[in-house]
Amino acid sequence: MITAAADGSALSNPGPTGWAWYIDDDRWAAGGWPHGTNNMGELMAVLDLLNQTAGLQEPLRVLCDSQYAINAITKWTPGWKRRGWRKADGKPVLNVELLTQLDRAMQGRDVSFEWVKGHSGHDLNEKADELARAAATAHRDGRPVPHGPGFTGAPPAAALDVRPGQQLDDDLFSVMPAPADEGEPPLRSVDEAPADGVPTDEVPEVDATSQVVVALVERTRELLDNTTRSSPERLARLLHPDLVRHDGAGRVQTYRRLLQGLDPIEVSPHLEVLGIDELADDVAVLRWRLTLGHRRLLVASTWQRGVGGQRRPDGWLLRLEQVTPVL
Repeated sequence: MITAAADGSALSNPGPTGWAWYIDDDRWAAGGWPHGTNNMGELMAVLDLLNQTAGLQEPLRVLCDSQYAINAITKWTPGWKRRGWRKADGKPVLNVELLTQLDRAMQGRDVSFEWVKGHSGHDLNEKADELARAAATAHRDGRPVPHGPGFTGAPPAAALDVRPGQQLDDDLFSVMPAPADEGEPPLRSVDEAPADGVPTDEVPEVDATSQVVVALVERTRELLDNTTRSSPERLARLLHPDLVRHDGAGRVQTYRRLLQGLDPIEVSPHLEVLGIDELADDVAVLRWRLTLGHRRLLVASTWQRGVGGQRRPDGWLLRLEQVTPVL
């Protein structure tokens, strides 16, 4: 039997996020995102471990300090699947993009899970926690993430968290075609646990009539319009001068880069609002999914109404964005 510890870390939760699994100094991996949650990190650590050990003949024992991750994988998934990835109260299951992949990765595997108390001196858990936190910190500071050697004989694909063969470019809202859907139930939203770390799968209701939602969706649609994408003047009216954007490969794009123009979108885009967080009177985060044919992206867009504390007549400006391809 091979024993591994898997752990996730999110600074501020949600915030810069890291994940890691650790067997020994020769077999470990880590990765993360500029913005995510602790629960997402916990699930991704287990998913990458399962993927990298897919050809393993020995039983695999996974140590987790997250009861949410263990219960989601071993207890709750069958009921969620029967209800089309909805909870018993009819609300959508959170983190389902990761959970559907975990469900597939568990098929036919001899895997057992064991809960260990975090920060209690358990050697493997402490090492996985250290690596996950280092990945989160690297994303926060804009430094390269140490991805590790991975499992012997397995490709170290942790850097991008994408399927083999899927290639990312650095154009706005753009990713090369992913494999077609395989008939799984419709994907729902990705959301976060409360700041106190208590697991939850409650999703906030979105007020579709909210003036803020309507305004941000309207401006997002402008960014998807090919007339806007080819016009630096139109883009300048939508982008904050201090814009920072993280694409799906972890590359950083700025206001100056995006003002150079964007390639046209050749298929009709479909925008689906997943949620909104109004952080202040003039700051809001719109969480949405973009579908372009077979391509699907999850986007978290932070909009600010004005510059330097002063509102501008042209309204909301895109200040920060993270794009994550749906695997």
